[in-house]
Amino acid sequence: MLAPLLMVLNGASLYAGAAIAVGLFQSFSPALVAWMRVAAAAVILLLLYRPQWRNFFGSVGLSAAIYGVATLSMNITFYEAIARIPMGTAVAIEFLGPIAVAAVGSSTLRDWLALLLAGVGVVVISGAQWSANSAGVLFALAAAALWALYIVTGNRIAGDAASSRSGMAVGFGWAALLSLPLALWWWPGLSASSLSWWELLGLAVGLGVLSAVIPYGLDQVVLRMAGRSYFALLLAILPISAALMGALVLGQMLTLAEIIGIVLVVLAVALRKPSS
Repeated sequence: MLAPLLMVLNGASLYAGAAIAVGLFQSFSPALVAWMRVAAAAVILLLLYRPQWRNFFGSVGLSAAIYGVATLSMNITFYEAIARIPMGTAVAIEFLGPIAVAAVGSSTLRDWLALLLAGVGVVVISGAQWSANSAGVLFALAAAALWALYIVTGNRIAGDAASSRSGMAVGFGWAALLSLPLALWWWPGLSASSLSWWELLGLAVGLGVLSAVIPYGLDQVVLRMAGRSYFALLLAILPISAALMGALVLGQMLTLAEIIGIVLVVLAVALRKPSS
Protein backbone atom coordinates (compact mmCIF):
# COMPACT_ATOMS: atom_id res chain seq x y z
CA MET A 1 0.00 0.00 0.00
CA LEU A 2 2.98 2.34 0.43
CA ALA A 3 3.66 2.66 -3.31
CA PRO A 4 0.11 3.90 -4.17
CA LEU A 5 0.24 6.34 -1.23
CA LEU A 6 3.54 7.76 -2.47
CA MET A 7 2.02 8.15 -5.93
CA VAL A 8 -0.91 10.11 -4.46
CA LEU A 9 1.58 12.49 -2.81
CA ASN A 10 3.44 12.62 -6.11
CA GLY A 11 0.32 13.71 -7.99
CA ALA A 12 -0.67 16.32 -5.41
CA SER A 13 2.74 17.96 -5.62
CA LEU A 14 3.07 17.61 -9.39
CA TYR A 15 -0.24 19.25 -10.27
CA ALA A 16 -0.01 21.93 -7.62
CA GLY A 17 3.11 22.95 -9.51
CA ALA A 18 1.26 22.64 -12.82
CA ALA A 19 -1.41 25.00 -11.50
CA ILE A 20 1.33 27.54 -10.74
CA ALA A 21 2.67 27.03 -14.26
CA VAL A 22 -0.72 27.80 -15.84
CA GLY A 23 -0.64 31.17 -14.09
CA LEU A 24 2.75 31.93 -15.67
CA PHE A 25 1.56 31.24 -19.22
CA GLN A 26 0.22 34.80 -19.46
CA SER A 27 3.78 36.14 -19.27
CA PHE A 28 5.96 33.32 -20.62
CA SER A 29 5.59 30.59 -23.22
CA PRO A 30 4.70 27.13 -21.89
CA ALA A 31 8.00 25.78 -23.24
CA LEU A 32 9.97 28.41 -21.30
CA VAL A 33 8.01 27.69 -18.11
CA ALA A 34 8.83 23.99 -18.55
CA TRP A 35 12.52 24.89 -18.89
CA MET A 36 12.31 27.00 -15.71
CA ARG A 37 10.84 24.00 -13.93
CA VAL A 38 13.65 21.65 -14.92
CA ALA A 39 16.43 24.23 -14.58
CA ALA A 40 15.32 25.20 -11.07
CA ALA A 41 15.11 21.53 -10.11
CA ALA A 42 18.59 20.94 -11.58
CA VAL A 43 20.14 23.69 -9.44
CA ILE A 44 18.40 22.41 -6.29
CA LEU A 45 19.36 18.77 -6.91
CA LEU A 46 22.97 19.58 -7.80
CA LEU A 47 23.34 21.59 -4.58
CA LEU A 48 21.69 18.87 -2.50
CA TYR A 49 23.41 15.78 -3.89
CA ARG A 50 26.66 17.14 -5.38
CA PRO A 51 27.33 14.29 -7.82
CA GLN A 52 30.94 13.53 -8.70
CA TRP A 53 32.27 14.86 -11.99
CA ARG A 54 32.74 11.38 -13.41
CA ASN A 55 28.96 10.86 -13.20
CA PHE A 56 28.49 13.54 -15.87
CA PHE A 57 30.41 11.58 -18.50
CA GLY A 58 30.71 8.09 -19.95
CA SER A 59 27.82 5.64 -20.07
CA VAL A 60 26.50 6.80 -16.68
CA GLY A 61 26.40 10.42 -17.79
CA LEU A 62 24.85 9.50 -21.13
CA SER A 63 22.03 7.53 -19.49
CA ALA A 64 21.36 10.41 -17.11
CA ALA A 65 21.42 12.95 -19.96
CA ILE A 66 18.92 10.92 -22.01
CA TYR A 67 16.68 10.72 -18.94
CA GLY A 68 16.97 14.48 -18.38
CA VAL A 69 16.28 15.43 -21.99
CA ALA A 70 13.31 13.04 -22.09
CA THR A 71 11.97 14.62 -18.90
CA LEU A 72 12.37 18.17 -20.22
CA SER A 73 10.77 17.26 -23.56
CA MET A 74 7.86 15.62 -21.74
CA ASN A 75 7.43 18.76 -19.64
CA ILE A 76 7.47 21.06 -22.66
CA THR A 77 4.85 19.10 -24.59
CA PHE A 78 2.69 18.67 -21.48
CA TYR A 79 2.76 22.41 -20.68
CA GLU A 80 1.95 23.20 -24.30
CA ALA A 81 -1.03 20.84 -23.95
CA ILE A 82 -2.41 22.30 -20.69
CA ALA A 83 -2.11 25.77 -22.20
CA ARG A 84 -4.77 24.65 -24.69
CA ILE A 85 -6.94 21.98 -23.04
CA PRO A 86 -8.00 21.24 -19.41
CA MET A 87 -5.27 19.75 -17.21
CA GLY A 88 -7.21 16.61 -16.30
CA THR A 89 -7.93 15.90 -19.96
CA ALA A 90 -4.30 16.45 -20.97
CA VAL A 91 -3.09 14.05 -18.28
CA ALA A 92 -5.69 11.46 -19.33
CA ILE A 93 -4.48 11.55 -22.93
CA GLU A 94 -0.86 11.60 -21.79
CA PHE A 95 -1.47 8.45 -19.77
CA LEU A 96 -1.58 6.42 -22.99
CA GLY A 97 2.23 6.34 -22.75
CA PRO A 98 2.40 4.63 -19.34
CA ILE A 99 -0.35 2.22 -20.45
CA ALA A 100 1.88 1.13 -23.35
CA VAL A 101 4.83 0.59 -20.99
CA ALA A 102 2.67 -1.41 -18.58
CA ALA A 103 1.38 -3.55 -21.47
CA VAL A 104 4.91 -4.48 -22.49
CA GLY A 105 5.65 -5.69 -18.96
CA SER A 106 2.37 -7.59 -18.48
CA SER A 107 1.80 -11.32 -18.98
CA THR A 108 -1.25 -12.46 -16.98
CA LEU A 109 -4.98 -12.10 -17.58
CA ARG A 110 -5.24 -10.05 -14.40
CA ASP A 111 -2.62 -7.62 -15.72
CA TRP A 112 -4.41 -7.19 -19.03
CA LEU A 113 -7.77 -6.71 -17.33
CA ALA A 114 -6.27 -4.01 -15.13
CA LEU A 115 -4.75 -2.33 -18.17
CA LEU A 116 -8.07 -2.54 -20.01
CA LEU A 117 -9.86 -0.86 -17.10
CA ALA A 118 -7.21 1.84 -16.94
CA GLY A 119 -7.38 2.42 -20.69
CA VAL A 120 -11.17 2.66 -20.71
CA GLY A 121 -11.04 5.01 -17.73
CA VAL A 122 -8.55 7.27 -19.48
CA VAL A 123 -10.66 7.39 -22.66
CA VAL A 124 -13.80 8.19 -20.65
CA ILE A 125 -11.98 10.96 -18.75
CA SER A 126 -10.77 12.39 -22.05
CA GLY A 127 -14.35 12.66 -23.29
CA ALA A 128 -15.04 14.94 -26.19
CA GLN A 129 -11.76 16.87 -25.76
CA TRP A 130 -10.07 14.65 -28.34
CA SER A 131 -11.50 16.86 -31.06
CA ALA A 132 -12.02 20.11 -29.14
CA ASN A 133 -8.48 21.39 -29.71
CA SER A 134 -6.35 19.51 -32.22
CA ALA A 135 -3.08 21.22 -31.24
CA GLY A 136 -3.66 20.53 -27.55
CA VAL A 137 -4.45 16.88 -28.22
CA LEU A 138 -1.36 16.49 -30.44
CA PHE A 139 0.86 18.00 -27.74
CA ALA A 140 -0.72 15.65 -25.17
CA LEU A 141 -0.09 12.65 -27.44
CA ALA A 142 3.54 13.74 -27.87
CA ALA A 143 3.78 14.00 -24.10
CA ALA A 144 2.39 10.45 -23.86
CA ALA A 145 5.19 9.09 -26.04
CA LEU A 146 7.79 11.03 -24.09
CA TRP A 147 6.27 9.86 -20.79
CA ALA A 148 6.85 6.27 -21.93
CA LEU A 149 10.46 7.17 -22.72
CA TYR A 150 10.77 8.86 -19.31
CA ILE A 151 9.66 5.64 -17.55
CA VAL A 152 12.14 3.49 -19.49
CA THR A 153 15.07 5.88 -19.05
CA GLY A 154 14.14 6.57 -15.42
CA ASN A 155 14.21 2.84 -14.72
CA ARG A 156 17.80 2.72 -15.98
CA ILE A 157 18.99 5.23 -13.37
CA ALA A 158 16.79 3.88 -10.55
CA GLY A 159 19.43 1.66 -8.99
CA ASP A 160 20.04 2.30 -5.31
CA ALA A 161 18.95 5.54 -3.64
CA ALA A 162 22.33 7.24 -4.04
CA SER A 163 22.69 6.47 -7.76
CA SER A 164 19.11 7.53 -8.55
CA ARG A 165 19.56 10.86 -6.78
CA SER A 166 22.84 11.44 -8.58
CA GLY A 167 21.28 10.41 -11.89
CA MET A 168 18.41 12.86 -11.45
CA ALA A 169 20.76 15.73 -10.60
CA VAL A 170 23.08 14.99 -13.52
CA GLY A 171 20.22 14.38 -15.95
CA PHE A 172 18.39 17.58 -15.09
CA GLY A 173 21.68 19.49 -15.19
CA TRP A 174 22.47 18.25 -18.69
CA ALA A 175 18.92 18.93 -19.88
CA ALA A 176 18.94 22.51 -18.56
CA LEU A 177 22.41 23.21 -19.99
CA LEU A 178 21.81 21.69 -23.43
CA SER A 179 18.52 23.55 -23.83
CA LEU A 180 19.82 26.90 -22.52
CA PRO A 181 20.15 28.39 -26.06
CA LEU A 182 16.47 27.58 -26.66
CA ALA A 183 15.49 29.13 -23.32
CA LEU A 184 17.33 32.34 -24.21
CA TRP A 185 15.56 32.38 -27.56
CA TRP A 186 12.16 31.89 -25.88
CA TRP A 187 12.85 34.50 -23.19
CA PRO A 188 10.60 37.59 -23.63
CA GLY A 189 12.28 39.78 -20.99
CA LEU A 190 10.67 41.01 -17.83
CA SER A 191 9.20 43.95 -19.76
CA ALA A 192 6.58 41.47 -20.96
CA SER A 193 5.70 40.59 -17.38
CA SER A 194 4.57 42.42 -14.25
CA LEU A 195 6.79 40.11 -12.18
CA SER A 196 10.01 41.31 -10.60
CA TRP A 197 13.18 39.23 -10.80
CA TRP A 198 12.72 38.16 -7.16
CA GLU A 199 9.11 37.13 -7.75
CA LEU A 200 10.10 35.19 -10.85
CA LEU A 201 12.94 33.47 -8.97
CA GLY A 202 10.59 32.49 -6.15
CA LEU A 203 8.02 31.08 -8.57
CA ALA A 204 10.71 29.18 -10.50
CA VAL A 205 12.05 27.62 -7.29
CA GLY A 206 8.53 26.72 -6.14
CA LEU A 207 7.79 25.26 -9.54
CA GLY A 208 11.00 23.24 -9.49
CA VAL A 209 10.35 21.84 -6.01
CA LEU A 210 6.64 21.06 -6.44
CA SER A 211 6.74 19.89 -10.05
CA ALA A 212 10.14 18.22 -10.30
CA VAL A 213 12.19 17.66 -7.14
CA ILE A 214 9.38 16.09 -5.07
CA PRO A 215 7.47 14.12 -7.75
CA TYR A 216 10.49 12.87 -9.69
CA GLY A 217 12.22 11.92 -6.46
CA LEU A 218 9.14 9.94 -5.46
CA ASP A 219 9.13 8.38 -8.94
CA GLN A 220 12.58 6.94 -8.27
CA VAL A 221 11.49 5.58 -4.89
CA VAL A 222 8.39 3.91 -6.36
CA LEU A 223 10.35 2.53 -9.34
CA ARG A 224 12.79 0.83 -6.97
CA MET A 225 9.93 -0.39 -4.78
CA ALA A 226 7.45 -1.62 -7.40
CA GLY A 227 9.30 -2.16 -10.68
CA ARG A 228 8.67 -0.61 -14.09
CA SER A 229 5.41 -2.38 -14.98
CA TYR A 230 3.56 -1.72 -11.71
CA PHE A 231 4.95 1.82 -11.59
CA ALA A 232 3.47 2.48 -15.03
CA LEU A 233 0.04 1.37 -13.83
CA LEU A 234 0.31 3.31 -10.57
CA LEU A 235 0.65 6.40 -12.71
CA ALA A 236 -3.08 5.94 -13.36
CA ILE A 237 -3.53 7.76 -10.05
CA LEU A 238 -2.22 10.93 -11.67
CA PRO A 239 -5.32 11.68 -13.79
CA ILE A 240 -7.27 11.66 -10.51
CA SER A 241 -4.87 14.17 -8.98
CA ALA A 242 -4.90 16.32 -12.11
CA ALA A 243 -8.70 16.36 -12.38
CA LEU A 244 -9.13 17.24 -8.70
CA MET A 245 -6.42 19.92 -8.78
CA GLY A 246 -7.92 21.36 -11.95
CA ALA A 247 -11.33 21.54 -10.29
CA LEU A 248 -10.12 22.99 -6.98
CA VAL A 249 -7.47 25.43 -8.21
CA LEU A 250 -8.35 26.22 -11.84
CA GLY A 251 -12.14 25.87 -11.67
CA GLN A 252 -12.21 23.01 -14.22
CA MET A 253 -15.13 21.12 -12.68
CA LEU A 254 -15.55 17.36 -13.05
CA THR A 255 -18.27 15.95 -15.28
CA LEU A 256 -20.09 12.68 -14.68
CA ALA A 257 -18.03 11.02 -17.40
CA GLU A 258 -14.81 12.14 -15.71
CA ILE A 259 -15.99 10.75 -12.37
CA ILE A 260 -16.82 7.40 -14.01
CA GLY A 261 -13.42 7.36 -15.67
CA ILE A 262 -11.68 8.06 -12.37
CA VAL A 263 -13.52 5.17 -10.72
CA LEU A 264 -12.37 2.82 -13.51
CA VAL A 265 -8.78 3.97 -13.09
CA VAL A 266 -8.90 3.44 -9.31
CA LEU A 267 -10.29 -0.08 -9.87
CA ALA A 268 -7.44 -0.79 -12.27
CA VAL A 269 -4.86 0.29 -9.71
CA ALA A 270 -6.54 -1.85 -7.01
CA LEU A 271 -6.66 -4.88 -9.32
CA ARG A 272 -3.03 -4.84 -10.41
CA LYS A 273 -0.46 -6.18 -7.95
CA PRO A 274 3.30 -5.69 -8.09
CA SER A 275 5.43 -8.46 -9.47
CA SER A 276 7.52 -10.35 -6.96
